[in-house]
This record gives sequence, C-alpha cells and structure tokens, in this order.
Amino acid sequence: MLNLFVGLTVTRAQSSDRAPDTMAARVLACASCHGAEGEGTSDVYFPRLAGKPAGYLYNQLIAFRDGRRKYPPMNYLLEFQTDDYLKKIAEYFASLRPAFPPPVPPVESKEVLARGETIVKNGDPQHGIPPCSACHGPALGGMEPGIPGLLGLRAAYISGQLGGWRYGTRTALAPDCMQMVASLLTEDDVKAVAAYLSSRPAPADPSFAPRGSLPMPLECGSEPH
Repeated sequence: MLNLFVGLTVTRAQSSDRAPDTMAARVLACASCHGAEGEGTSDVYFPRLAGKPAGYLYNQLIAFRDGRRKYPPMNYLLEFQTDDYLKKIAEYFASLRPAFPPPVPPVESKEVLARGETIVKNGDPQHGIPPCSACHGPALGGMEPGIPGLLGLRAAYISGQLGGWRYGTRTALAPDCMQMVASLLTEDDVKAVAAYLSSRPAPADPSFAPRGSLPMPLECGSEPH
C-alpha cells in the first residue's frame, strides 16, 4: 500500500509539473521575439503579430516554412510544422488584442513625413503608386483574410520589408502585388512611408476590415477572391 501511495504521489507531482496543453503554452517560443501576447518587443526588427488577420499570418508562416521568406530562426522553427498547425497558430495570434506600443516620435523632417502621408493616403498617380490605404484600409487596420494592419510597427521594420519586396528577398504568391508596388517606390519614398506609419498613434478600433470591403486597386495572389 505504501508503494502504491508513493507511486500516486509521484504521478500527481509529474502531472502538476507538466505545461498546460494550450496554444498559449505552445507558442511561448514566439514570446522572446514577438512578446507574450504577440504585441512586439523593444527590438525594432520583430513585428507585432497580435490582431492581424489570420490569413495573413498563415501566409507568412507558410512562406517561412517553405523558404519563400528567409530568416534562419523562423525557417528552423517552422520547418516541420503542418499546414493545419500553422493555421491554428495564426488564428491564435489573430484573436489577441494587447495594447499598441506608443508611437515613436519622428526624427525626420516635416517634408519627409508629409511625403509619407501623401503616399499612404493618396498614392502617387504620376508614378503609378496606389495609396496604402486602398488595400490596408483608411484606418490602416488591414482586411480579412490576408492584408495586415500597418500600425504598431517600427520604421526600421517597415523599411526593411519594403526593401525586401523591392529587391526580391521577400515574395508572396503571384501576382505579388506588394513587389509590384514596392518596386515603384524610391529609397526616399520608403523612408517617408516608414517614418509616417511608425509615427501614427494606436487606432481607436484595432479591428481589420471585413473581407471584400475595400476596393483593391490591383490583384494580389495572397488575397483570395
């Protein structure tokens, strides 16, 4: 009887030490770079994940797993994950709504910020550049299922991603609309857009727009129709 009691005690102790089988526990590996709730961290190169459309997050996880987006730690972590499991991770982060970080006071000139605001809100028709707001929404919160919000990101991250599309180191399913748009931007345009977006305050409503509610100016392979 004593042996049985000891065995039950050990079993219970082992069970109590086991991590809970929840998605929050499973994605703790993401927390050191992206924050405990996907809110982002002080490292400017790691983006906020929380509250972005699940379809967008899923597309990025697939791209990292399959090597279309290249960042060795992400490629390694996702290499053997199934589509179904990546979809669950995406849905988990999409459901979170932690507070946005405070905007970073801009160091660029008023002229640079004004150029960024013009591209974000109105585009540059003379050079064939559509406004960011046409796809990402007037509040820049994104749209279901595959267009992300643009607020709560640091200028260095935004600039790096636009540069990746411009030079082909970041790609999406064809037609790759972001590659097409980014290729029309100059280095100064990229700097201006990144500076303006990173200086914006948190949105009053962080929700993304319903699917099909924005009149997209061009077709995107990552945004199903």
